[in-house]
Amino acid sequence: MDNLHCHKKFGLIYIRMLMQPPRIKFFVISFFSILVFGGCGDRPNEVVVYNTVDHLFSEPVLRDFERETGIKVRAVFDTEETKSTGILNRIIAESDNPRCDVFWSGDPLRTQVLKSRSLLEVYRSPVSADIAENFIDPDGQWIGFSSRARVLIYNKNLVNEEPIPHSIFDLTKEQFRGKVAMANPLFGTTTFHIAALFSVLGEESGRAFMQQLKANDIVIATSNGDVKRRVSEGSIPFGLTDTDDAFTALQNGNPIGVVYLDQDSLGTLIIPNTVSLIKGSPNAGNGKRLIDFLLSKETETKLAVSCAQMPLHSGVKTPDHIPSVLGIKAMNINYADVSALHETIQPFLKQWVENP
Repeated sequence: MDNLHCHKKFGLIYIRMLMQPPRIKFFVISFFSILVFGGCGDRPNEVVVYNTVDHLFSEPVLRDFERETGIKVRAVFDTEETKSTGILNRIIAESDNPRCDVFWSGDPLRTQVLKSRSLLEVYRSPVSADIAENFIDPDGQWIGFSSRARVLIYNKNLVNEEPIPHSIFDLTKEQFRGKVAMANPLFGTTTFHIAALFSVLGEESGRAFMQQLKANDIVIATSNGDVKRRVSEGSIPFGLTDTDDAFTALQNGNPIGVVYLDQDSLGTLIIPNTVSLIKGSPNAGNGKRLIDFLLSKETETKLAVSCAQMPLHSGVKTPDHIPSVLGIKAMNINYADVSALHETIQPFLKQWVENP
């Protein structure tokens, strides 16, 4: 059957089935996935990738892979509403009959969840030979590439004679009371950052640090982008955010300075993309080729240009304002431990946010 006609036909069936009682909706989704990905004829020259990275930046990379290899990429992207959990839950739901070959995640947390459920295959790509070991799963089930870092940004017009924090712990000092913003710690990379701190400091010291931040009137913004906006506009002098937001502000001509915190102590949190092969994937050979492509220096160059991500390979050509992580002291963390803490500290963080 022609693929387009096949998909239209099953689309009508899918809509009708969704009108059935809630108890069979899980079956509907699984059944429809089988029809779409496996019921419209064999596709030996394709690869299926599930992706949590913004399609604006990741889709051009996947299209380049298609042009260079002739292998058709069937990509499924998370939506802004599902915040990377939709793809994760889909892979888990399909575990008995995998439809996905490659999982491309914007951070290691969701990848670690899949590893904990034994849903990933070992693949040690030769392309990752010069990537530091701390960005590679010790069991060979995921590999990190293009990354972001958690940094402090400041407005140069507001910060003249004032001292600039150089440690995350400086933010608890009286001189910075009410002058620092960070995104809501219940979401995104801010939660990841706090979980990483808890893993390094221990739970008791981590909780104490968060209480000290609150006592020093830290300002809670809605997102990293909101932090960037507030500091760029000058409504607050300092803010914690990710390097992609910081570099965007710089490219837009905002009077922003960037500090990599704790370079003489615990280091800066580095957040790599990760790529992994799904266990039982229907196109494992093509999946490995896509993984090799994503891990290449060429891909890291593209992501440095399009979304200001920092390469993990050495010698990657990037815009002048994009540093190499090789020159940044990275926080020494175990991503599996941080992933576990990411879940366990949620009740504490919820209470921290909601109780003045």
